[in-house]
Amino acid sequence: MQREIYLDNSATTPVLEEVAQAMEPYWSVQYGNPSSPHMRGVAAEKTLNHARRTLGELLGVSPNELYFTASGTEANNIAIQGMAAIPHLRKNPGHIITTAVEHPAVLHVVRYLETLGWKATYLPVDKAGRIDPESLKESLRPETRMVSIMLVNNELGTIMPYREISRIIQDANNGRQNPIILHCDAVQALGKIPVDIAALGCHMATFSAHKIGGPKGVGLLYVKRGTPLRPIMYGGGQERGLRPGTENVPGIVGLTKAVTLALENLNANAAHMHRLREALLERLMSIPDAAVNSPRDGAPHILNVRFAGIRGEVLIHFLEQKRIYAAMGAACSSKSKGRSHVLEACGLNSDEILSSIRLSLAPDLSLDDMAYAADALAETVGEIRQIYR
Repeated sequence: MQREIYLDNSATTPVLEEVAQAMEPYWSVQYGNPSSPHMRGVAAEKTLNHARRTLGELLGVSPNELYFTASGTEANNIAIQGMAAIPHLRKNPGHIITTAVEHPAVLHVVRYLETLGWKATYLPVDKAGRIDPESLKESLRPETRMVSIMLVNNELGTIMPYREISRIIQDANNGRQNPIILHCDAVQALGKIPVDIAALGCHMATFSAHKIGGPKGVGLLYVKRGTPLRPIMYGGGQERGLRPGTENVPGIVGLTKAVTLALENLNANAAHMHRLREALLERLMSIPDAAVNSPRDGAPHILNVRFAGIRGEVLIHFLEQKRIYAAMGAACSSKSKGRSHVLEACGLNSDEILSSIRLSLAPDLSLDDMAYAADALAETVGEIRQIYR
């Protein structure tokens, strides 16, 4: 049987066995609705409360500052649109700052706010996909109401300079009647690099279960106590009125287990993925006309590379025939056939963008897997170039 190597872990990860086992009873045994007043409902509510407390301890925040959502995308929407829904901002839209390399779950929301009268600034990045903190400082206005900047870029693995970002926002908020809200999309960071919410200095942060061995359909939103926010959906009042809808108890149990495992094993997993990334990079750079787009000091699980003269889309499908699975960029936009807005913002030309692919790693991969995948890539690049010739 042909060997299979999955290198698209930034798009999604398989559910870990321990996570699946933790979730199993909540499908058909402990199946109550947390809002029901009877024994089954009370048991489900206790499970929900225990999960919230556990996640609060793991993330170093109050359980009452955590809200369960259906995805990281929904969490981003609640954070950004919920800020814009504050009554005085509905009447007088303000100014929001983000970056040119954000995930579509942030970029598209900001663009939507522009249709409502908001002014938006999209900070430029350098060739590594990193903003200059000074550009953030220079972009602040008296009417700036929110800054939304990701912690780890999903296509390049670039880590944003959050120490400087948070300091700039804190300084700007001194004496402000309406403080600037700092939102951090930390979906690609959790379980890969340390995520210290207090050190980040953010008012809101978003996370997703299926990027760390948890189930799809579950996200998490941190909202610092006192941060003004309004719901963008209305219903039964679950999640203290911010996110209505019956809570996904099995998914929340899975999220909690996945976060527990990710943070317990963070240092070992990050060190292992760094070794995998370096080993893979070394082999790939021996391929003629190969280049790397990711910064060397980025998160350990993402490597974005390109091979001159070869369309990334073609390479992805050739690799698929060898049961090696990779991607061109964000999964949610990969089928649109458009160019990567991230690589474009980094200054790559059209040919360089279209010849790029993203290889994203997981702790269960081995150095032998990297050698196998690199050899297969080298072979495939050679095959495609021979066909083109």
